[in-house]
Amino acid sequence: MQCPSCQHTDSRVLESRSADSGRSVRRRRECLDCTFRFTTYERVETVPVTVLKRNGTRETFNRAKLLHGLLRACEKTGLEPARLESVVDELELQLQQRPGREVSSAEIGELVLEQLRAMSEVAYVRFASVYRQFQGVSDFVATLDGLNRRSGRSHGKASLAALG
Repeated sequence: MQCPSCQHTDSRVLESRSADSGRSVRRRRECLDCTFRFTTYERVETVPVTVLKRNGTRETFNRAKLLHGLLRACEKTGLEPARLESVVDELELQLQQRPGREVSSAEIGELVLEQLRAMSEVAYVRFASVYRQFQGVSDFVATLDGLNRRSGRSHGKASLAALG
């Protein structure tokens, strides 16, 4: 490791510890030539995942963008931001482990909806309304009916009363 002060290439490690929830290692080093102390971070290099958008464009997967969408969908639902970060971490890991490096935004949306369904029905409907581009009340009703069928409930019109 090259010293940032004198550019000497020999240093010794004074301390190592896990950082960034175990995804990287933080090392305190000391230059063997000038005794300057500095910190380095080591992390596994990942190949970027490309997202194929609905309009046909491609962009690099952006975890911050996904987390922002989740935070917006989960506002005032009582879900902890740390829990949402772990959902994004898990999703990012799933994408990294795939054989291909390209994924559609539709696939990502469905993976997120699977997680939200178990965590919060309100967050699920909010996220689905943006992700699936709801055009009117009928889209909300169809989604609520789908949630009711999956959970074994049959509230019928009671679900609509909750919207109004």
